[in-house]
Amino acid sequence: METDRIGFSHWRDGDIDLAERLWGDPQVTKYICAGGVFSAAEILERLNTEIRNGEASGVQYWPFFHLTTRDLIGCCGLRPRGKKEYEIGFHLRPQYWGQGYGQEAARAVIGYAFAVLGAEKLFAGHNPRNTASGRLLCKLGFAYVGDEYYAPTGLYHPSYELVKI
Repeated sequence: METDRIGFSHWRDGDIDLAERLWGDPQVTKYICAGGVFSAAEILERLNTEIRNGEASGVQYWPFFHLTTRDLIGCCGLRPRGKKEYEIGFHLRPQYWGQGYGQEAARAVIGYAFAVLGAEKLFAGHNPRNTASGRLLCKLGFAYVGDEYYAPTGLYHPSYELVKI
């Protein structure tokens, strides 16, 4: 996938340096896990999980890069959640916050989910302390459906759905 400013790739063996740049940043992980910081082993496990998801289901939280600078911006992608339903998520490096990259990446992934994968519904949740993610999900057309317990943080996360029309 590609937009005007970003291009997507796939996580591969050997991408540990990219994974460390993203999930090794406590500003990125503070809302993802209870401790707020991933250990080196957790970063490697996260990378391996994304690789396995790609192999097993054809989707992952794909890394995406600035087309001009080739710098890693973050990841955005999907996980299977049910029949014709996927969970969408995104993690951005702090220097790219507030510049529309999350929305741009999410719109590309949403289009891919509905047009290519035949998804009928997308699910998303966010840490209750991460209000920026909630605002972005609403901008993307997601509707709040309640709170769902998320074990990695030990919190109930506001949860949203986007249904294909």
